[in-house]
Amino acid sequence: MSDRIRLGMVGGGNDAFIGAVHRIASRIDDQYELVAGALSATAEKARASGAALGLPRVYDDFKQMAIREARRKDGIEAVSIVTPNHVHYAAAREFLKRGIHVICDKPLTSTLADAKKLVRAAEKSDALFILTHNYTGYPMVRHAREMVANGALGAIRVVQVEYPQDWLTVEQDFKQAEWRTDPERSGAGGSTGDIGTHAFNLACFITGLEVESLAADLQAFVPGRRVDDNAHVMLRFAGGARGMLWSSQVAPGNENALRIRVYGETGGLEWAQEDPNYLWHTPFGEPKRLITRNGAGVGEAAARVSRVPPGHPEGYLEGFANIYSEAALAIRAAQAGQPVPDEVVYPTVHDV
Repeated sequence: MSDRIRLGMVGGGNDAFIGAVHRIASRIDDQYELVAGALSATAEKARASGAALGLPRVYDDFKQMAIREARRKDGIEAVSIVTPNHVHYAAAREFLKRGIHVICDKPLTSTLADAKKLVRAAEKSDALFILTHNYTGYPMVRHAREMVANGALGAIRVVQVEYPQDWLTVEQDFKQAEWRTDPERSGAGGSTGDIGTHAFNLACFITGLEVESLAADLQAFVPGRRVDDNAHVMLRFAGGARGMLWSSQVAPGNENALRIRVYGETGGLEWAQEDPNYLWHTPFGEPKRLITRNGAGVGEAAARVSRVPPGHPEGYLEGFANIYSEAALAIRAAQAGQPVPDEVVYPTVHDV
């Protein structure tokens, strides 16, 4: 493709898991070309990572990158921000104010104050802001959202969502654990900020409901841990629906067990991230029905983000890629001075 979107990256150096995920996701549908980066907090590591990836342009820091890329005729058109949470606002601000589209890893920021400032920066900018809540890109999540919107469950009454993991059951000292359990970099939330945000976003994305109030019981079970590693949250939605959210990183036997159950007046839905190509629908008083990705009865919302026939699994990387491809459609529409197509769906600055 000759008109790939020129992409930069902030963070995501050699030893960063999520940087590699974003790079793969941006390439799956051949919509982007990575041409520049400020890939680490230190200049030496940034240069080493840039050289290892063969990037044409490598910068010591994101501000330098934003200034110089904005001046180039062949400068980046979009940037991926894949740093620890506390850098999200400062990095996004530098690119937004220069008209460069931002694709940012979740959560939005590490503090409420920064989140409010980032909302204002995004609203003032001519550039788009896309937040990569990647589970919203899964085809069966899109189908569940479509079913709820079309009234297949009737009025929603109960939402139960959970995301348990076990990798922080004991103290860990490698890089991914270190920054995620440091409130200066992750923010005040531990399991809530890292995976609870995914569960919360999924509940709101599928149901279309907004939370009016909540009550949270947070724990730090590992001695000395400064952020929560387990949370039970009661949710009250506008319109009367009720919900429960559990996030935990100290639940042995769970890897990435994100699961949601939605119950309405006339039926229920159930979806699990570790088996993502299947969605269970139970009309009240009838047998459970299994809906498969790209299979019979799947609507357009899921079909347009599916790549392969049913029975061939699509999952984590493809879900991420769908967010990048939706972003590409939105970016190209913005560059042409056209509105984003109605069918294009991606999380924004308002999706924490």
